[in-house]
Amino acid sequence: MKKIKFGSTNQEVSSVILGCMRMNNAENPVEVIETAAANGINFFDHADIYGGGECESIFGKALKESSLRREDLFLQTKCGIVPGKMFDFSKEHIIQSVEDSLTRLGVEQVDALLLHRPDTLVEPEEVAAAFDQLETQGKVKYFGVSNQNPMQIELLKKSVRQPLVANQLQFGIMHTGMINQGIHVNMTDAGSVNHDGAILDYSRLHDMTIQAWSPYQYGFFEGVFIGSEKFPELNKKLEELAAKYQTTPTGLASAWILRHPANIQVIAGTMNLGRIKEIADASEIQISREDWYDIYLAAGNILP
Repeated sequence: MKKIKFGSTNQEVSSVILGCMRMNNAENPVEVIETAAANGINFFDHADIYGGGECESIFGKALKESSLRREDLFLQTKCGIVPGKMFDFSKEHIIQSVEDSLTRLGVEQVDALLLHRPDTLVEPEEVAAAFDQLETQGKVKYFGVSNQNPMQIELLKKSVRQPLVANQLQFGIMHTGMINQGIHVNMTDAGSVNHDGAILDYSRLHDMTIQAWSPYQYGFFEGVFIGSEKFPELNKKLEELAAKYQTTPTGLASAWILRHPANIQVIAGTMNLGRIKEIADASEIQISREDWYDIYLAAGNILP
């Protein structure tokens, strides 16, 4: 398993994350987390809203029943979304969310806490107070954000004293906006539109780890592009290069993300044991520059 430094820290973590959003659909949660660990994945991503909290509870129970040791795992959770109602980055909500996550997970500390999507009513001083309390009490080790642009991060950094070491963003072969705008600089076509405030370059400049969520999806949760008849040229190229690199199209789609030098992690949200293994194995694949661009173009992108 390829390891990376987690943001600006010296903490080494697996480049593949097991996303636990579907943990409540796992037939055998113990086997899922043990399979992930056996294949080098030591990073598990949660959120307080996944399954209404049930996914964290299932994971916590499975961890106790498993052969795994808490100290060998990196546990991350997210907070800030009140489903269907609002986003809440108040001190009270952040602290209570973490307390509840710790209880469900059955642990005394999470290794990382991310603010889950931006709250336009955020008061950075409140976030800072929450982070300080959680860090002082030893309940959270590292902090980060999710789906935020550079200016939103800078606003938080005005008050937050801890390094913001990670940003969870949707990225993959069919979600290349943060790459497109860099390639199409000084152009006026659709690819030149800067939707994310140059978040890719910002992350590299500030040593923030990008965590790619839903890396195999197209559109806004419209489906998986791998094997889809909607993308014949892309799937033909993935099949061709998967044979070359002795992997699967899913493995290749993972390796494509990890090939970028921006310190990116892939979030694998599957509960399928075979799929977990093929994604983990792909972390060792180094795609050539030419093949990387061939896949990028086969996805319908253009070069100026």
